[in-house]
Amino acid sequence: MEKYKELFAFDKKQNKVIIGTDEAGRGSGVGAVFAAAVSFTNKNKNLIEKLVYLNDSKKVSKKHRDELYDIIKNETVNSVVSADVDVIERINILKASLGAMRQAVENVRKNIECDDLIVLVDGNRQIPALQYPQRFIIKGDGTSASIAAASILAKVERDRYMLKLDEEYPQYGWANNMGYLTKDHMSAIDRFGVSPYHRKSYLEKHFAKQEQLNLF
Repeated sequence: MEKYKELFAFDKKQNKVIIGTDEAGRGSGVGAVFAAAVSFTNKNKNLIEKLVYLNDSKKVSKKHRDELYDIIKNETVNSVVSADVDVIERINILKASLGAMRQAVENVRKNIECDDLIVLVDGNRQIPALQYPQRFIIKGDGTSASIAAASILAKVERDRYMLKLDEEYPQYGWANNMGYLTKDHMSAIDRFGVSPYHRKSYLEKHFAKQEQLNLF
């Protein structure tokens, strides 16, 4: 069976209205974390066939992600929420990610009618303080169509956000590394210092090591 058909077959087996949710940018050292939630309320054969490239967003080319993004945005009930650097630094990335996912789910729930609902969450943790039944799924973005769709929305919106930040701070190469702490990115940090968008808690060990080296 083709991958996109497997994803939709998994969702169909749940026998419930599904809201799938996922995040993008949790491991990055820069900028906001983005979370998306998606519900296929008007699913039909034509829509499913349009989503032939649907999969975990990391396994989809940029061209196909952009195509999928437009279809998902226009033909599902969906929401994308971000938590900025100040929030991440104040409450930590895990809580910020789960909080953004919770808000995205709540936004979708307000716009669908259903009596039998389940929230499918990518990862290994449930969303705290969520009043609806939920199930976490490890590697859910490669298992559930709803989670995969959420992963596409979250990644595309975060990538576009990082491209805008790159225009403001081109010295860090964010257009290429999307804020992840690659060797070149770390070298740029050592040369230019940190920007207002860096998650400074992610750099504590690096700077502590640099200070130790400077003692010799």
